[in-house]
Amino acid sequence: MKRLRLSLFALALIASGCKNNSETKEQMEEPINEEQAMNEEQNDWEDLTAGSNLEQWKAYNSDSISDQWKKEGNTIVFTPAEGEREGSENLISKKQYKNFELNFEWKISEGGNSGVMWGVQEMEKYNEPYYTGPEIQVLDNERHPDAKNGPIRQAGALYDMVPASEDVTKPAGEWNEETIIINHETNKGSVTLNGTKVAEFPVHGEEWKEMVGKSKFAEWEDFGNSESGHIALQDHGDQVSYRNIKIKELE
Repeated sequence: MKRLRLSLFALALIASGCKNNSETKEQMEEPINEEQAMNEEQNDWEDLTAGSNLEQWKAYNSDSISDQWKKEGNTIVFTPAEGEREGSENLISKKQYKNFELNFEWKISEGGNSGVMWGVQEMEKYNEPYYTGPEIQVLDNERHPDAKNGPIRQAGALYDMVPASEDVTKPAGEWNEETIIINHETNKGSVTLNGTKVAEFPVHGEEWKEMVGKSKFAEWEDFGNSESGHIALQDHGDQVSYRNIKIKELE
C-alpha cells in the first residue's frame, strides 16, 4: 500500500510538471500583443523635430544657427533674411545615417525651391552640402523655372539623375507627405510623394556611377561617395517648412 501511494504521488508530480511545462511553453509562444508591437515600432523611430529648439540640427560648417531657421512646434521653418545675404545657411542633422527610412512633410512658398539631401559631409573646401550629398528635389513645380527643365528637376526627383515618374505635388502653400528610403545593404533607394512612389534608384555601385556620370555632378570628386552622412535641409533662398521629420535606421 505504501509503495502504491508513492507511485501515485510520483505520477501526480510528473503530471503537474508536464502541465507547468505546457503552460510555460504556451506563455512563451503567446504572440506579442498589438499595443506592445506598436510601442516597439514607435521606439524604432527618431523624431528630428522633437524638443523646443533645433537640438538635433546644426548649420552646415558652422557651430551656430541664425534666426533664419526657426522651430515652431513640430515644424522647422526657413525664412531667408531680407536684403543681401552672405551665402546660404543649410541645416544638417548632427547625427549621421547610412541605411534609413525618412518620413516628413514639406510646404514650399510660391516659386520656391529647396531639397533634402543625404550622405552629406562637412568639408572646409565646400560651402554647400550638395557638393557631397545627393538631393531629392523640393519645388513649386508650377512656378519655379527649374521645373521647365523636366521631371528630372521637379519635386520628388533625385535631382538631375532620376526623374519623378509623375507630378503628384500639392499647390505651393500646402503640405506634401514624403518618404525617402536609402538602403546600401539592398542597394535600393526610393521616393514616395503623397502616397505615390515617384522614383527608384540604386545607391552605389556601377549603376550609381553611371547615373552620376551623366549628370551635372560628373566631375565632382566627392559627390555621392559616402554611404554614411548627414541629412540636410536646403537653403535655396526661398521660404520652406518641414514638419514631423522622423527617421528609422534600417539593418
